[in-house]
Amino acid sequence: MPPMLGELNWHVAAMCNGGACIRVAPQGDQVVIGDSKNPDGPILTYSRTEWHAFVDGVRQGDFDNV
Repeated sequence: MPPMLGELNWHVAAMCNGGACIRVAPQGDQVVIGDSKNPDGPILTYSRTEWHAFVDGVRQGDFDNV
C-alpha cells in the first residue's frame, strides 16, 4: 500500500515563504509533486528519469521564456 500524502518526506523551495509553491517528495522510484497550499489536493507522479530530465532542463534555461 502506498504511503498517505502526509507521510511523504515533502520538500519545498527555501524561497517559498508560505506562498503558492509546489512541494516534491521521493516515493520509491518515483517523484510526487503537489501544491503546498492544498496538501490534500491532487498530485502528479513522475519517474525519477522524467524528474531529472525536467530539473536538467530548468538548469539549462529551457523554460526561461515561459
